[in-house]
Amino acid sequence: MEYENFPQTEILRDGRSIIVREMTIRDEARMVEFFQGLPLEDRLFLRNDVTKPEVVHRFVRETEDLVLALVVEFDGRIVASATIERGLYGWTRHVGEVRLVVARSMQRCGLATVLLRHLVRAAPGEGIEIVKAFVAGSKGGALRALESLGFNKEATLRRHVKDVTGRKHDLLILTNDVSHIWEKMEALNSDFSPVLGG
Repeated sequence: MEYENFPQTEILRDGRSIIVREMTIRDEARMVEFFQGLPLEDRLFLRNDVTKPEVVHRFVRETEDLVLALVVEFDGRIVASATIERGLYGWTRHVGEVRLVVARSMQRCGLATVLLRHLVRAAPGEGIEIVKAFVAGSKGGALRALESLGFNKEATLRRHVKDVTGRKHDLLILTNDVSHIWEKMEALNSDFSPVLGG
């Protein structure tokens, strides 16, 4: 589903130019390569073992709960994956969840913020009113990126997640009420006069 004109070129804080675009099934092999290239410590908190090609195969092809799935290209390689997902039925169908995975070489340069901005913009048009994110307590950069875009901490679940080495970490739950974004867009549209041009 298209929300903006993708692909888009973005310039990161360090001056590198990246391409942000929607994921397609043609990305499967490069997604496997991307996930397999992540160091172990960057895979500790992922929900699935994305180093397995069959897991990536399902991720790329079974997209009915994905509102938007983005990839980032740099130097011809996929260096990040970002999704916003939501349940299609039930009492939380107005809630979307964002997930981001960024290659180590592309961290700490504003890429997570760029991707989150695209995901949050897509949410209201799909009827998503609240966007949530889960962050392990040790991921300070991710926390800062989320807070810079209006996410607030709702809860801390103490020692709630266990990494592959067996160590326990706090799990932070953050949310962003994006329903007001759509309301502001509708107000702008209703105020627009084609005669006066504004």
